[in-house]
Amino acid sequence: MDFFTAQDNARRKTGRLVVLMVLAVLALIVVTTLAIAIALHLMGEQSATQTNLPTPGLWSALSIELVIGVAIAVLAVVVLGGLFKRSQLKRGGRVVAEALGGREINLNTRDADERRILNVVEEMAIASGTPVPSVYVLEEESINAFAAGYQTNDAVIGITRGTIRHLTRDELQGVVAHEFSHILHGDMRLNMRLISILHGILIIGLLGGTLLRSMRFRRVGGGKRDNSGAVVLALGAVLMLIGYAGTFFGNLIKSAVSRQREYLADASAVQFTRNPQGIGNALVKIGSHSQGSYLQATQAAEFSHLFFGQGVRLGFSQMMATHPPIKDRIKRVMPDWDGRFDATLPTQQAESDAPEPEYDDVRPGTEPGAMAAVLTGVSAQTAINTMGQPDQRHLAQARATLDALPERIKTAAHEPYAARALVYSLLLSQDKTMRKQQLKALQQVALPDVYRALMEYGPEMLRLDVQLRLPLIDLVLPALRSLSMEQAQHFRLCMERLIEADGQVTLFEWTLYQLLLSNLGQHGSGPANLKLNDLQRECQLLLTVLATAGQDDSVEVGAALNAAERGLPFSLTATDDISDMRALSLAVERLRRLKPLHKPALLQAMARCIEHSGRILPAEAELFRAMADILDCPMPPLLSDEASATICDTVKP
Repeated sequence: MDFFTAQDNARRKTGRLVVLMVLAVLALIVVTTLAIAIALHLMGEQSATQTNLPTPGLWSALSIELVIGVAIAVLAVVVLGGLFKRSQLKRGGRVVAEALGGREINLNTRDADERRILNVVEEMAIASGTPVPSVYVLEEESINAFAAGYQTNDAVIGITRGTIRHLTRDELQGVVAHEFSHILHGDMRLNMRLISILHGILIIGLLGGTLLRSMRFRRVGGGKRDNSGAVVLALGAVLMLIGYAGTFFGNLIKSAVSRQREYLADASAVQFTRNPQGIGNALVKIGSHSQGSYLQATQAAEFSHLFFGQGVRLGFSQMMATHPPIKDRIKRVMPDWDGRFDATLPTQQAESDAPEPEYDDVRPGTEPGAMAAVLTGVSAQTAINTMGQPDQRHLAQARATLDALPERIKTAAHEPYAARALVYSLLLSQDKTMRKQQLKALQQVALPDVYRALMEYGPEMLRLDVQLRLPLIDLVLPALRSLSMEQAQHFRLCMERLIEADGQVTLFEWTLYQLLLSNLGQHGSGPANLKLNDLQRECQLLLTVLATAGQDDSVEVGAALNAAERGLPFSLTATDDISDMRALSLAVERLRRLKPLHKPALLQAMARCIEHSGRILPAEAELFRAMADILDCPMPPLLSDEASATICDTVKP
């Protein structure tokens, strides 16, 4: 399943989730109505006995008014409860990680285990073309992990201490690749929505518990005719029972949504790493570990469908399992497994001394140090075909990229002050006179510590290979996300001062600015409900900008647009004024709202636009991937000729 089909399926699954929720709410309304009718019947019997009147029947307590009233009340509670939970989760995945007791790993940590998991996550992010997510560690001995968030820009990876302590690097790669599959295929967003929706069902049981606890502060019977305490007690008990019904339905919904997605994520992890033993042995170690994958966190049940393994112990029925049986998962990725859970858990010392893995099947052009590989049209097409399905070659390219980055720069990217300085340095002009003017404007508004860091790293950054700029942006994002709202606003102001210092906005400046806004969650968002035919003007502007980025000759620009329009439902003509970056911003904002299945045609047009000459320049490749990222299409690294041709033989559009 390709990236866009997976995204579309996730959206459709949200619709099926709504149907299941409607059925669950209807069941709650029926149970609540019957409970209230029985309570009214019992109260009527007692009143009739005291007044010597005929006893009313149970069915007489049921009425249209009662059903409507209960339906309104239940719907109000469910909707308000869901909205309340959604407001709590609006900060994204970090809310889930903190609720589970997670601690964000310091990007400059000296803990060997924590540095290892950070390195694995960075490699996976660069290989898949997604922003590097923040990583949280849960101080639990079990082996488990999760991905949480609505978008790639607010996603986090959570991982237990037992996981990073007991798993080898290959096994960690398998687990992290599994979680990245959830991010890429839309499962993560669906799971977050599920948390909000289910909270509305569960809140009825919470109300019942509150009523029961309130009875501690009042007398149950103040007199022979005072039955209010008994009524409150009964109502609380009934709401608790309804709450258990809500829990039952909620777990059924989780199971219906999650199980098949876990199989798909396991398969994606194998494709990503080309190493079935990695994720397979991680699952074996869960089966052999005394704590398994079970978490002790009090809110683990609420987030159980997010985890890599079954996070909470099951009751009497396997129907409530949010994950497939672990033996079935192992058999699917390692068919030759003998069925025994006898994996040896490595000690921390043994793992820290283990050598780094070798990449024996790395194709020419993707080995470390091959940053000057030739890129052609095949490279761009391959990148599109493997969106959401990166493999070992992309992972090797990510490792080569990280190796090519100077160590000082990588370390600085993990520190919030230095990370801002690195971004500022990317905006500095190569022209010495203009650079002095930019620095003068920045010095007036920048924080002194950040400005000093800029002066320290600036000279080295000016010599940075153009192919390393985009990966560097990915590396600085976790540090930039740690900024407070005021710090983020000040950071944005400083970028704007640098960009405006020369009185014009270059395409690179615009791209970098938009890329950061997008990944730091400062872009507006709307429903993805637009078709390609609705956005002809916007497509024309974007493709004209791409065409002029690679050549100045008007004939070549026309040829690039002619190549781009093949496969589009409309023709293209060069736009006269491509220097209006505000118009480009508005165009891209609308293009972000394309339906998932309409985005491939636009990306293919972009690829044809930059490949028409038969060779893709590094600046064109960078712009192509940055534009795709801004359009919410995570693009893996562009590979060299031989690696791309190999993938094209196995991956179909």
